[in-house]
Amino acid sequence: MMARELTLLIPEIAVLLTAVGALIAEMLRRPRVALGVATLGLLIATGLTIPMIGTDTTVFGGTVRIDSLSIWAKLILLPATVLSLLLARNDIGGTVREGTVYSLMCLATFGALVLAAAGDTMFLVLGTLLASLATFALVAYRATDPATEAAMKFFVFASVAGAVMIFGLSYWFGATGSTLLSDLARVEAMPLAGVLGLVAVLVGLGYKASLVPFHFWAPDAYEGAPLSVAAYLSVVPKVGALFALTQVVRDLPVDSGWPAVIAGLAVLSMTYGYLAALVQDNVIRLLAYSSIAQSGYFLLGIVAVGSSELALPSIILFAGAYAAMNLGAFAVTAVTGRTLNDFTGLGRARPMLGIAMVIFLLSLVGIPPLAGFVGKFLLFAAAIDVQLTWLAVVAIINSVLSLGVYLRIIVPMYRGGEAASVAVGKWPGVVVLTAFAATFIIGLAAQFFLMTPML
Repeated sequence: MMARELTLLIPEIAVLLTAVGALIAEMLRRPRVALGVATLGLLIATGLTIPMIGTDTTVFGGTVRIDSLSIWAKLILLPATVLSLLLARNDIGGTVREGTVYSLMCLATFGALVLAAAGDTMFLVLGTLLASLATFALVAYRATDPATEAAMKFFVFASVAGAVMIFGLSYWFGATGSTLLSDLARVEAMPLAGVLGLVAVLVGLGYKASLVPFHFWAPDAYEGAPLSVAAYLSVVPKVGALFALTQVVRDLPVDSGWPAVIAGLAVLSMTYGYLAALVQDNVIRLLAYSSIAQSGYFLLGIVAVGSSELALPSIILFAGAYAAMNLGAFAVTAVTGRTLNDFTGLGRARPMLGIAMVIFLLSLVGIPPLAGFVGKFLLFAAAIDVQLTWLAVVAIINSVLSLGVYLRIIVPMYRGGEAASVAVGKWPGVVVLTAFAATFIIGLAAQFFLMTPML
């Protein structure tokens, strides 16, 4: 029995061993070896996950779930971490403790995978802690005043949010007599305890996913951190937290009122994120607020969990699309610059790079036939399927608003002025090409993904 359960957890074990291997390489002052170990280990873990497609079971008494969410979390987040590692090599290569960054990214990814597979409230806490502790150090890596300030804000916010979640989860335990998520149906007997627990979980996971109003740490952390770390934070911990929230609501009684709360957070996150992005001149902060808004779109699928067959496929497909287009946008920014002025003339100086950035941004808007369109279309359909047409309408309006946000980057790329001189490094180029291909493949082959047993 134990052997079977450990076999199902081989990808997670491989990720953990990869983090340890990268750390040992750093202790030996071999940062390139650390990068190689981290990259190879994560790719092996991805390969070990593929045979599990179609599995739907639990291990260790139901505390860890091996299902569509946890399996696709690995297939999305592990390659996304590899791309973040390559960006980090270009970003912090040659600095002291370079290998530590690679190890910390692997550890944070392990925490995100724990969140995505959570079948127990204690794994929500464990996954949040694992993902958070590593990312605090990553944000503060450069040891500059902005980085230190951002890391401290991040740490304080995370500490409070984590404490609130742990305190609130005690109400669920008191109401159900169990820490298993599968026993959450029992909270119907104590509705107040159910509400308090839900609020606490939304605070704890909402901060990791940078949902409004738990987002305040994100813009400063993205701006103060190395750009590769900002790219990583915008995808891996965020998707892990959103998948964890999906695992939670799968077992909550629908008539307890949680869909209305999730819908409200979706509207707040989408609208505030794009309105705040409209006034940003710093591209990193603009993309930070964009990621806050994109988190709101995930909630359109989450609000339909348990009531629509489109819910899980829409969340998973949009997660893959979001990872590709967001990492691609950050990769272009890595070789261009952090301000809107740095993008002046980019489309003429580097036509291919300019086209790639336009594709990533239009995909974030949701323009067909790109990956973002397919993901958002399914999310809208899931919301409509559960009689939340008004929420889909609000999301569509925000998509129109998002076009104004991303045009603030696209227009300078092609308007008159001195053309930007940009040197594309090897690793950012690999990330851009990979993300570019994924953005098209997911969009054009969406039907294939929807026909897989896991979706």
